[in-house]
Amino acid sequence: MTTSRPDGAGAEFVARTGIGWSAFDDPMTVEVWQPPGGNAPGDEPGRCEVAKRGRVVLGRAGFSVIPLAAGRCRVDWDEDVTVTPHRVTGRAGPLLSFAGRVGFGATLRAMARDVERQSR
Repeated sequence: MTTSRPDGAGAEFVARTGIGWSAFDDPMTVEVWQPPGGNAPGDEPGRCEVAKRGRVVLGRAGFSVIPLAAGRCRVDWDEDVTVTPHRVTGRAGPLLSFAGRVGFGATLRAMARDVERQSR
């Protein structure tokens, strides 16, 4: 966290993106913070959106948490980013896109397993 408040619009934080020597700081600012309206199906989903404002990754990312039956939820993740410098990433775009999908998918599945394990 780079701001005193850990949640809500205006909160700023720096994530570490990448693996090993290719990892880099990924600073973000929360622009939308809407907690879920409840835990029951049909309740208003929660939504968080961040602006990615680093030197390598620019754009936005967000996720929604949609309440489902039996105390479960679905998380929908979306992202619209540009990776720089273009002279390097332009040719590697398809590979970077694939790696991002695989990496985000693995991270979200691991988070879901942790939540499921803690709820038992």
